[in-house]
Amino acid sequence: MTIGAIEVAGVDGGGVSLSLEDLRLLGGEPNGRLLRPADPGWDEATLIWNAMVARQPALVFRPESAADVAAAVRMAADRGILLSVKGGGHNIAGTSMAPGGLTLDMSLMRTVEVDPAAGIAHVGAGCLLKHVDAATQEHGLAAVLGFVSETGVAGLTLGGGFGYLTRRFGWTVDSLEAIEIVTADGQIRTASRDEEPELFWALRGGGGNFGVVTRFTFRLFEVGPTITGGLIAWSAEEADEVMAMYSEFTESASREITTALIVRMAPPAPFVPPEWHGKPIVAMVVCHSGSDPEGDLRPVRSLGKPVFDVVAEKPYAAQQAMLDATQPKGLNYYWKSEFLPAFSPAYRTTLLENALRLTSPRSQSVAGFHIGGALNERDEHDGAVGNRDAQYIAAIAACWDPGDERAEEHLAWARRSWEAVRPFSTGGNYVNFQVFDDDTARTAGAYRANYERLQQAKGAYDPHNLFRVNRNVSPQG
Repeated sequence: MTIGAIEVAGVDGGGVSLSLEDLRLLGGEPNGRLLRPADPGWDEATLIWNAMVARQPALVFRPESAADVAAAVRMAADRGILLSVKGGGHNIAGTSMAPGGLTLDMSLMRTVEVDPAAGIAHVGAGCLLKHVDAATQEHGLAAVLGFVSETGVAGLTLGGGFGYLTRRFGWTVDSLEAIEIVTADGQIRTASRDEEPELFWALRGGGGNFGVVTRFTFRLFEVGPTITGGLIAWSAEEADEVMAMYSEFTESASREITTALIVRMAPPAPFVPPEWHGKPIVAMVVCHSGSDPEGDLRPVRSLGKPVFDVVAEKPYAAQQAMLDATQPKGLNYYWKSEFLPAFSPAYRTTLLENALRLTSPRSQSVAGFHIGGALNERDEHDGAVGNRDAQYIAAIAACWDPGDERAEEHLAWARRSWEAVRPFSTGGNYVNFQVFDDDTARTAGAYRANYERLQQAKGAYDPHNLFRVNRNVSPQG
């Protein structure tokens, strides 16, 4: 079917009419690369993870190269078209969709090229974490990525990025070697510490504010293919003892072990005893990528009587996918996060008081994802990500089914719990966990001392704010 002319949303709130010739410039013949709502592939191209913020563009373009992206960016800039970029569609704020506008779906750009001798990987911007892990683990190497394999590499990385290897090697952006990007002027640029260094600085945490990334180059590390990981959980009645142990344990733990402490209702998973389904538990996520897991985990496994313990030797790629089932596409998600400088007794008490009042069995409180280590050794201004004083990430994660009549209660629980723990924050928060109702001040708070410099970089590379469907950093002036 030949695609006809179409009207799309403009950046000024009005409409922009695209002619047949305009569409042909984007590959408008019936080749599956330019999609409208009635076309095959539309639903897949516009499906995003968080149903709460699902929005529809008028047009989707699937580029296959940086040149394709550049053509789309030039058209959007010239015609004032509202533009967005979808990498994996896993962003909680729904910023991968331009409502009524043009969305670039990067899913055709999923090449991963690994150079094991050099210890680097070139990663297409449409890749999910699982694509990178599969390619790098063939060589016993890994990039510092997140902990849900369906997450898009681009969104994770541009927001700073953290995961099971962060304690050893820093934020995801700390191991970036170079980025290929199309900026608002339609130019294809390479940014690194030596080339376009200010752009490289801004991209290392500044989100999608500066252009459309087409390729990342990551430094890789020797990890896997086998690690020790999994889950261990105790009754919530033992929460005080578990949290005290966790605090002491993480203060001295080897950087080869990363743990996260979660308070939630036990899910109906096969490894959870049936009599515990739906009952409150305190669970610890474990990933040990070093040489002595048994010794390092002894303090954890010697505590109390676990409800279940499924920590075992496994492929690193399996660990990366372990939590996927807890975050399926199509549910409603609402998160709030804070960086923590410590896991203090007062914080633990406050967190627990609110965590056990959750209103949805799908919701959970991440009392602490331990990230302290390598990231703290760099200067605060080494990349826009900043937050080099963070030791833990706390996240209040509400989740419920679409159509749930208690939606407002679930939102209220998340907001109330977050407000209670905010006094214990470093003052920073993780920009990738920001939601639809977080304002500009909240975004500025994610960058703290680096925000003004980010604004200056925005003014230099995107002075007209073409890239605004994101956690937006407006240019100064």
